[in-house]
Amino acid sequence: MKRLERHRLKENDIEAFARQARERFESRKRETTAVLVALGVILVVGVGYWAWRARIDSRAHALLAEALTVQQARVGPPADAAGVPGLSFPTERERAQAALTKFKIAADAYPSTDAGIFARYQEAATFMALGSPTEAAALYQQVIDRAGNRIYGQMARLGLAEAQARSGQYDQAINTFKELAQRKDGPLPIDGILMQLGRTYREAGKRADAQQTFNRLVQEFPDSPFSADAKRELDSLKKTT
Repeated sequence: MKRLERHRLKENDIEAFARQARERFESRKRETTAVLVALGVILVVGVGYWAWRARIDSRAHALLAEALTVQQARVGPPADAAGVPGLSFPTERERAQAALTKFKIAADAYPSTDAGIFARYQEAATFMALGSPTEAAALYQQVIDRAGNRIYGQMARLGLAEAQARSGQYDQAINTFKELAQRKDGPLPIDGILMQLGRTYREAGKRADAQQTFNRLVQEFPDSPFSADAKRELDSLKKTT
């Protein structure tokens, strides 16, 4: 009898163990299924976002390419008159105005993409070329707001300082140039920034600061392509002292 009872107890233990194992397996199975489903959803969303991002970038680059094509178009008589194929404009100003419209379209359509940010930068630079520094300054600021410290943002800061100087806002321009000149590990050439800073000092009537800046350029960057210009600026300042 005792042997039979022990046998039954063993069978009950085995059944209980098997039941627990099944329950644990089913629980783990549900958890595993949930994890797999979640991973699948994340994968689908990730692939979808990547595909959407790729489409956006492709469209933005296509609009930018159209604008650059206009910007680089030939200036001269039409193809049927000159016998030269391709897009052309009668004057450089008309070409710039046409490119301005194209850059604005690209930048407005996709302002957060690299292509859109570069289009906005080109829009600002084109306004500068057309003699409209106030409009250019506002657009350069938009690029700075979008790009931050990336290369386009640094280039836009330089452009903003030039636009401020052209508008007669010398103090703002000087401060921006000085800030850029302190970033020795930045992507912009310090010698070129110093050249712009010195000229802005000169235009603002700050001759001593201009002379100090040109001297710094010559001393720190003797092999710079701007060194000869800086020396000429120094000679000019000495003659008018």
